[in-house]
Amino acid sequence: MKIGILGGGQLGRMLLQAAANYTVETFVLENDALCPAAHLCHHFVLGDIRDYDTVYNFGKGLDAITIEIESVNVDALEQLQKEGIRVYPSPSAIRIIKNKIRQKEFYYHHQLPTSEYIITQNLADLEDHKSFLPAVHKVGEGGYDGKGVQVIKDETAMHSGFDAPSVLEKMVNIKKEIAVIVAMNDKGETAIYPPAEMVFDPILNLLDYQVSPAILPEKVLWKAEAIALKVVKELQSPGLFAVEMFVDDHDEVLVNETAPRVHNSGHHTIEANYSSQYDMLWRIMLQYPLGNTDPILPSAIVNILGAEGYSGNAKYEGLDDVLRMENVFVHLYGKEHTKPGRKMGHVTIMSKDYQDLTHKANKIKYMLRVIA
Repeated sequence: MKIGILGGGQLGRMLLQAAANYTVETFVLENDALCPAAHLCHHFVLGDIRDYDTVYNFGKGLDAITIEIESVNVDALEQLQKEGIRVYPSPSAIRIIKNKIRQKEFYYHHQLPTSEYIITQNLADLEDHKSFLPAVHKVGEGGYDGKGVQVIKDETAMHSGFDAPSVLEKMVNIKKEIAVIVAMNDKGETAIYPPAEMVFDPILNLLDYQVSPAILPEKVLWKAEAIALKVVKELQSPGLFAVEMFVDDHDEVLVNETAPRVHNSGHHTIEANYSSQYDMLWRIMLQYPLGNTDPILPSAIVNILGAEGYSGNAKYEGLDDVLRMENVFVHLYGKEHTKPGRKMGHVTIMSKDYQDLTHKANKIKYMLRVIA
């Protein structure tokens, strides 16, 4: 079977590594010939995933196609789907999710709990909503990995908003940030991974480390799983979805955003769950039975980020010390060049003891540095 991936970054790389368990011919479309996934696929095509003709010509000879990132040409995917190519997730789901405004309105329309919001068209429009502050401003399209998001606490920070169609979300008193990954196949059958609790770097707005399964009261866990499942069922699309949610001070669960693809909140599943999120997506695309999402052991993830003040050829300081640690698994993304805050890899830690997980996560965060 011929399967195509739009995007060849670290997520595409790990998806291809999981393909080794299946008889499949893989194709990758990416505009960087040195991308992490380029040498792992059977066929690499250099091109722009946002260009209609490039995406259409790439996909027309395939059995199925998936995405590594939302910024793809949805019109081309719709045409491919009309011609019988299976697209995961469906183009209609990608169209909703890739635009923060459509995504937020989708939650509201389907009565999914989410924070209060206002749509702004430009900076002048933002100025008219001072009474809504403090809030988070999210640009409608183009934001990714912490880019396109600004926290606006008061009027003095309004200039940092976006002069483009955006969502202004009322700030929530957050107790925890969690993510629930949901798989759905073509038959509508679903599988849910245990929630992961995410801790973010407040400066870079990137995932700092996470723990899974998240420690939640039973009622909060039920709410989170039910809401995540409803998000996916309302999207009416097979595929793999990461539903990011807030748990507020009153233990209410609110949907923040949804990613229609494999996600960094599921990296730990490679070692820590019986069927990883990557294996699960292959099962969906190949129309095999869904896998077992149960955890083997609790786990934590630490992102490996480029150190501040270093740009150039990457060098990993402290890597040998991390590799000597028990039940610790290092994943490097094959990126030759580093710069401050760039994702260069991640480390998964497994342990029965949650205190041991967080201790090792914090230790690795400061021990392993990417310099030049």
